[in-house]
Amino acid sequence: MVAAVFYHKADSAYDDLPALYYHFPRQYLSRVEQVVGRSIVYYGPLGSQAGRFYWATALLTGIRQDPLRADHYYADLDHYIDFDRMVGYRENGGFERKLILADGKVSGGRAVQAVRVIGDEEFDAILTAGLSERTPWPERYDDVEPGIGFDDQPQTPLVRPFVEQLLNRRFRDVKFRQHVRIAYDRRCAFTGLRLINGKGRPEVEAAHIMPVEKDGPDSVQNGIALSGTVHWMFDRGLLSMSDDYTILRSRHLNHDVSHLLRPDMKALVPEDPRLRPHRYYLDWHRTNCFKAA
Repeated sequence: MVAAVFYHKADSAYDDLPALYYHFPRQYLSRVEQVVGRSIVYYGPLGSQAGRFYWATALLTGIRQDPLRADHYYADLDHYIDFDRMVGYRENGGFERKLILADGKVSGGRAVQAVRVIGDEEFDAILTAGLSERTPWPERYDDVEPGIGFDDQPQTPLVRPFVEQLLNRRFRDVKFRQHVRIAYDRRCAFTGLRLINGKGRPEVEAAHIMPVEKDGPDSVQNGIALSGTVHWMFDRGLLSMSDDYTILRSRHLNHDVSHLLRPDMKALVPEDPRLRPHRYYLDWHRTNCFKAA
């Protein structure tokens, strides 16, 4: 069995939305076809960090032709999940056998390929490195499925059968919450409050901008940290956010909630652009959820 590595960078000329689809030229079509129904790993530079990293995984569900650019295609993706950390491609001597040669040098011909097919063993090693970080804060026991390995007990090793946990909703909820809380430093984006309970657990919640029920991905770019009351209002379209992160209030609000929100009405978002809400999901929320009028 095989998986694939997809190269992506934020300023690419390709029409990528990493959590939902990947844009590529015909020269890689046969390779992408090999992994339909299989997993992919994202690889490339990230922000100001020097070097290249593996940083997320997803399931490739299908391929469609680009209607606007000849000889280009889209790979549709599902079950996207960010890694707990950026995984350097040279860690442990290198994960891809054909990329890092026996003498430790990088294969120039392999390195320039935007799509690389890899074996299960290589994929598993990258996955283990990327998703084995424990949540820094205790989870509520009723939020964690027994045996899933993400509560206060030692975490279950990520062995091959455990790859199926990537499709597990409870597993994904825990990871999404972990990643969003870290990205927002446990602080509510709309109120600015950081509340920690007596056992050290953050009270801030991880909200999906485009809900899972509407095929919203578990990407940090589709997430925002909100306190419970604000989360409730956001999900019901009583609050939203513009592309410049201005907090928007619906006319359907029965009471003035200005005292709950940041005085400047600007949401606190991560300094790292790659962790901020993506305009695609913000536009979806304003169009499909927000009660503007």
